[in-house]
Amino acid sequence: MKATDKHQKIIQAAVKIFARNGFFNSRISEIAKEANVADGTIYLYFNNKYDILISLFEEEMGKIITNMREELAKEENPLKQLEIFSRVHLKIVEENRELAEVLQVEIRQSSKFMKEYRNKKFAEYVNIISSVIKKGQEQGLIREDVMPGILKRAFFGALDEMSRFWILSPQKKYSIHTAAKQISDFFIRGIAVSGHDFLS
Repeated sequence: MKATDKHQKIIQAAVKIFARNGFFNSRISEIAKEANVADGTIYLYFNNKYDILISLFEEEMGKIITNMREELAKEENPLKQLEIFSRVHLKIVEENRELAEVLQVEIRQSSKFMKEYRNKKFAEYVNIISSVIKKGQEQGLIREDVMPGILKRAFFGALDEMSRFWILSPQKKYSIHTAAKQISDFFIRGIAVSGHDFLS
């Protein structure tokens, strides 16, 4: 097996173990067993469990960012791009529940991760929203007084809370389409220049 394949296999195993047991209750030996490698093999690729968590986050967020950019590139209208961002984000959560649980819940419970790790990938992801807002302002579709830096956090925050609700709740009350449409519409109606608040 190639080194890159083993690396990815360990990451995938870590996602399952972290989601199942929680980051703090997970052991390297459990990750090794899930990945079907020797315990010592883990240390050929990662220094410790925290290092696995950081690598997992960066690699998976990198894939999510690429996917999001590809989906947004299919639409020119910034207002519709906000709806697409909402739908794609929630779809990722639904289709990758274990990964979503690690990214949404486990990482935030690690004070070391939150305080010491410079989260460039997360910033890059959220900045996709602000770039859409700026593009909408340039095209005269979004009000000039809207501050992209505030709006990106508010918009992501709404999607993030819906994602957290889905992860922690045994049953979902809303479909992806309904939740994505509602959340994006709430924001679009508040920031769009008059006459552009309805998506057709």
